Amino acid sequence: MSGTGKSSALFELGRRGYRVVDTDDPGWREYREHAEPIDEVHRGEWLWVEERIAGLLDSDDCRSLFVQGCVRNQSRFYGRFDAVVLLSAPADVILDRVARRTTNDYGKSSLERAMILDDLANVEPLLRAGCTHELDASRPLDEVVADLVAIASHPT
Repeated sequence: MSGTGKSSALFELGRRGYRVVDTDDPGWREYREHAEPIDEVHRGEWLWVEERIAGLLDSDDCRSLFVQGCVRNQSRFYGRFDAVVLLSAPADVILDRVARRTTNDYGKSSLERAMILDDLANVEPLLRAGCTHELDASRPLDEVVADLVAIASHPT
């Protein structure tokens, strides 16, 4: 879900010494166009490169691993995570964040904003159903990160 602070939280976790992987980075996911898109908003989708994700999860250096991403096939890996955390925020907060951010251009166009709102309506409920924890990401970043660290320390 764009604009919820996933990348900011991941950066802060990495700064604190945790092992982090941003699956929005090149090589972790691939874009697949739909053969017959129903409209401009639903042209295609990002999917994790499953072999790469499996290899990541097979590796172990004894540190907590935080993985950030939002793709349709992520649920195939839920059983391999100790916790699956949904960062959520109201639409107005998300749209304001993507309009103001300088680290990522996604969400600046009207089409991308429509895609974000579509994801909030149609994807977020699926994420909510599959997660083990949900955090209000409209709170200050330090609070969200503290909650993520607590979840990693006591995932069940």
